[in-house]
Amino acid sequence: MKTYIYFIRHGIAPFSIEHERTGGTRLSEQGKLDAKRVAEILSNEDIDVIVSSSYFRALETVSPLAELLKKEIIPYIELIERPIASLNYAVSEEELLIGIEQSFVDIDFCLPEGETTRQAQERAIPLIMKLLSDFKGKKIAIGTHGNIMTIILNYFDANYGFEFWKQTTKPDIYRLEFEEKELNLVERLWN
Repeated sequence: MKTYIYFIRHGIAPFSIEHERTGGTRLSEQGKLDAKRVAEILSNEDIDVIVSSSYFRALETVSPLAELLKKEIIPYIELIERPIASLNYAVSEEELLIGIEQSFVDIDFCLPEGETTRQAQERAIPLIMKLLSDFKGKKIAIGTHGNIMTIILNYFDANYGFEFWKQTTKPDIYRLEFEEKELNLVERLWN
C-alpha cells in the first residue's frame, strides 16, 4: 500500500535571528502569492491530512491549501528548521553555506551551538515514521523548510544532500511515494 508525503517548502520570508527564536518570520507579499499557487497545484491531489512545522512561514505557506480543502493544520515542533549555527549571534552566509555542506558530509558536524544533521534526524524521523503509520495509504501534506526537508530525505536516500538543498526554491513541492516505510520515488511538482 502506497503512502504519499508532499513536502511543501515555505515561500519567501525575510530571515531574522530574533524572530527565529520565537517562531520565525512571516511570509513576504510574494510568499503569500506563491502560497496560493501551492494550493492551486495541490488542489486535485486528494490530500487527506496537513501537518506543518510550527514556524509561521511554513504554516502560512500551507494555509491557503488548508482553507481550500477545509482541513486543519496540525503543527509539530519536530519539523522546525534545523539551526546549523547558534541563534544567539549572526553568522555570515558564507560560513552557513560551508557549515551546511559539511553537515551532509559529516552528519555529526554543526557550527557552534547549532544542530547536527544526526540530531535533526533524531527529532524529525520518529514523527515521519509515525505519520507513515498513522496515515498509511493516505496523502500527507507537510509544511516544511529546505534544510530539514533535505535532512529527512537524506535519511531515506543518501543522495539527497547539499547539492539537492542548494537547488530547491522558495516555495517548492516534492511528492514522495512510500511503500510501507521505504521511499520509492520523489517527484518535484513546483515549476
